[in-house]
Amino acid sequence: MPNNFSRRDALKALGLSAISLPLTSWAINEKGEKILLPDNPLHKAPAKPVTAITLGAGSRGNVYGDYGVKYPEQLDIVGVAEPIALRNERYAKKHNIAAENRFNTWEDVFMRPKFADAVIISTPDNLHYGPCMAALKMGYDVLLEKPISPSEKECRDILALAKKNDRIVAVCHVLRYAPYFVKLKELMHNGSIGEIISIQHLEPIHHVHISHSYVRGNWHNSKETTPIILAKSCHDLDIIKWLLEKHSKHISAFGSLKWFRKENAPEGSTERCVDGCKVEKECPYSAKRIYFDKRSWLHHFDLPEDKSKWGDTIMEYLRTSNYGKCVYHMDNDQPDHYTTNILFEDDITAAFSMEAFTSYEGRRTRVMGSMGDIVGDMNTFTHTDFRTGKVTEWKQTTDGHGGGDWRLVADWIQAVSQHNPALLTSTIDASIESHVMGFAAEKSRKQKKTMEVKM
Repeated sequence: MPNNFSRRDALKALGLSAISLPLTSWAINEKGEKILLPDNPLHKAPAKPVTAITLGAGSRGNVYGDYGVKYPEQLDIVGVAEPIALRNERYAKKHNIAAENRFNTWEDVFMRPKFADAVIISTPDNLHYGPCMAALKMGYDVLLEKPISPSEKECRDILALAKKNDRIVAVCHVLRYAPYFVKLKELMHNGSIGEIISIQHLEPIHHVHISHSYVRGNWHNSKETTPIILAKSCHDLDIIKWLLEKHSKHISAFGSLKWFRKENAPEGSTERCVDGCKVEKECPYSAKRIYFDKRSWLHHFDLPEDKSKWGDTIMEYLRTSNYGKCVYHMDNDQPDHYTTNILFEDDITAAFSMEAFTSYEGRRTRVMGSMGDIVGDMNTFTHTDFRTGKVTEWKQTTDGHGGGDWRLVADWIQAVSQHNPALLTSTIDASIESHVMGFAAEKSRKQKKTMEVKM
């Protein structure tokens, strides 16, 4: 799509229920990508900005916090906890955070009396439960990066405490806020395809993405972090459930780590890609090619502001960190393919596949109804009406989560400001079932049997 894609263009491309298209204005994120912001009549100009403390100043902490840079009248980041000194310093500078409100760890924040309206929790997956429970006990509202927790019990504990203390916990299931999925859901429920029969959903991770995040990266070991069905695909289980508006009943899953294993290492490979590996130049997973030559997938690298010095820093990462290790010689255990079948209420079936070995990204979804079907790839979807034969296409281009990141933050700010969780679609009450589905899927995969989903 062209960069000057406007509301008028969107309405023209839609050709359907134009008045319901949730578009209003564009913002620009730090990558220069355009992001759609919501046009919600329930939104009100806050009397004062919502104040928040960010716990974890990595990639996601910056994505959510940057909303406050663009819209300081709505969100004011007044504190940060981050043990990596460079990240802490950069985040504090970006948000003009006072020295006394900069902390090394999340525990340090809660040793102080409450000094903000809310906290943004973007710590590693296995460090969600502690800060969330501490925040709720002290009366903070919360924006919680997914997954809620690697433990089903901990997920339920957070839900119970949020209800007990009447606090808002928004789970970052950002796809619910993407205009693409909002419109898709509308068509599924306004009679356009008749009665919903089944849904197929594919998450093509991309072969380099899986190597970066789930072989070398922060989520390479499920025992230390979170199983991939939650770390990566709780977005997908959640969006399927949200689109259908039905409760899940049973789930079965299959999958394994098939390729990224030591026995598949090519002859001549070495422990690190820069250790004289004889096949490095033709390997699609060469760390040198991905990070040093192409300078891609660097959002988890803490690089100097002077780009002329990036080369030395990247090479140091390749010599010393997991990002330089051979994908066949890591201690990874995350499945690289995962298939899940789900039975929902009213005998609606869903088939979900997470696939690592693709040349493309962007979710693919097919919805089958008694009077029509819809086929989409997160940028375009096509609706075919069986009754008339009419085919309608809708196109939309936004950031990597379909425009959902900042739309979530905008709704969360409104919910906190008005103390009205109904302004959110991904409160913990609404989001927890898809996590329970993920835990059940992982049990099914390991035990090789169909599991009942129990809420």
